[in-house]
Amino acid sequence: MEWIYRLFISLIIITFLGWPGSLSGSARILDDEDFSKEVQNVEASRQQPSEAGGQGLSEEYHGHKSNRPETKIKKATPPAPNNRYKQIQLLGINDLHGQLNVTRKVNGKPAGRVDYLAAYLKQRAAENKNTLLVQDGDMVGASPPVSALLQDEPTIEILNKLGFAIGTVGNHEFDEGLNELLRLINGGTHPKTGNFGGANFPWIVANVVNEKTGKTILPPYKVLKVDGMSIGFIGVVTTETPTVVVPSGVAGLKFTDEVEAINRNVAELKKQGVKAIVVLAHNPGTSGPNGENPTGQLVDIANRVDDEVDIIFGGHNHAYMNATIDNKLVVQSYSYGTAFSDVDIEIDPKTKDIVSKRAEIVTTFQEGIEPDPEIKQIIEGYEAKIAPTVNRVVGSTSGPLTALQNGNGESVLGDFIADAQRQAMGTQFAFMNPGGIRADLDAGDITWGEAYTVQPFNNELVKMTMTGQQIRELLEQQWGAKTTMLQISGLTYTWDPNKPIGQRVISIKLPDGTVLDPNTPYTVAANIFLSGGGDGFTVFTKAQSKEVGPLDLDALVNYIGAQPKPFTYNIQNRIQKGQ
Repeated sequence: MEWIYRLFISLIIITFLGWPGSLSGSARILDDEDFSKEVQNVEASRQQPSEAGGQGLSEEYHGHKSNRPETKIKKATPPAPNNRYKQIQLLGINDLHGQLNVTRKVNGKPAGRVDYLAAYLKQRAAENKNTLLVQDGDMVGASPPVSALLQDEPTIEILNKLGFAIGTVGNHEFDEGLNELLRLINGGTHPKTGNFGGANFPWIVANVVNEKTGKTILPPYKVLKVDGMSIGFIGVVTTETPTVVVPSGVAGLKFTDEVEAINRNVAELKKQGVKAIVVLAHNPGTSGPNGENPTGQLVDIANRVDDEVDIIFGGHNHAYMNATIDNKLVVQSYSYGTAFSDVDIEIDPKTKDIVSKRAEIVTTFQEGIEPDPEIKQIIEGYEAKIAPTVNRVVGSTSGPLTALQNGNGESVLGDFIADAQRQAMGTQFAFMNPGGIRADLDAGDITWGEAYTVQPFNNELVKMTMTGQQIRELLEQQWGAKTTMLQISGLTYTWDPNKPIGQRVISIKLPDGTVLDPNTPYTVAANIFLSGGGDGFTVFTKAQSKEVGPLDLDALVNYIGAQPKPFTYNIQNRIQKGQ
């Protein structure tokens, strides 16, 4: 009888959760066995005591890697320092995304929050007076309210307080356009927040060019001196940035090849006699716990850049990397302030070159360390400032709405958000990109702040007209270089994974069961990112009669508020995978 009981419990969990889904940027479609495991993992995380700011955020499909095998490996004793050489330490972070007050779970334990990150960084910096703090992009963007509602100025202020020495830009630094990026870096006035002093440290990027001037938008490199030793830093950001940022955010900018930009500036540094060179590359990569099986753009970059490059910091895919590729040390330390890279180097004062390098990726577990009091106080001040807005209850749900996609590619929260957008725009259909769903909604009261954390981009909604044929082409674009399953409202379809790419959609039907007519024009809603062809959905650029509507967040909040209290919402079974 035990198996019957287990089956019964599983069905209850599945019914309670709905069939959820989505990874940051692209969907991860699970088979039935894997999906069942994910449901259990998500449900288990709901049963743990919630940490401040951590609800609905600790799942991998929101870009957070919670399972970290390297933390369980006994670390080797580092070699004794050679007194002939200069001992220098680089402490690096990537993909913070303004997660100042967010706790997440790593291996089942609380980790993250910048006051804990600050405590770790200060502790490590105290071990070596020759320490530089570096950041590798996506410090802001897709941020929680404590940073985003104040134009991400709190994040820059905290980086200033911690004494960061240098940084580069990620794709999310362009979310609000070049002028706002330059205001955050150089200082200036914003209508919402007034005057801001900007960053106290230099930002560099060698492969983003202003098309009008032909010059890079920021200095391509910077030489910093540590204990008399010159270290050259070069910054680059992924050339995929225009495909993952709203068109207005990158208007007038050209993103050039990273390797070409790095090598051009290595040549400049060589002319100046600089031989210790570090690249801050907001590009993806990953490796096994001991550096095995390195993959991603970082591997290609490491193999192709000048051999004078010693170290490459990576980012963008929120992963672990600690590998040596073509004698270059390549590191990435997850995301959201839940880890940092501790890179120890030795420089020969005679040759001015790096003669040894090693790295450790450190997870910022909250256990066994006290949060930094100064940074904690700053966070609490900003939390108090935004509290009346974020704590307002806008609705309540009887069960969690999660973005975990089932084997068909559909999620409960994806369905719900698509419904909200279709209603707000009064269209026949709506399409939502899974990468724009940044958190889950837990059972119980839903605050405005929680809704904001789910949709933090403030993207406007767009109403447009597309033919049935264009909609079919749109759905076929879900299987490109990567799989990105759009969340839908107003239609259903079946797809066959065994068919060739471009021919996978079998049938598309309207709510009344009739088949979508390829020649009929239909009204469609999507956010402005998608409507501009974001995530590779270029068919949207062929749509006609585009009209801009309210923000996606407002549509979601209003839709939540219009539901019964509490409301129940389950998977709508709009996407079916055939055989």
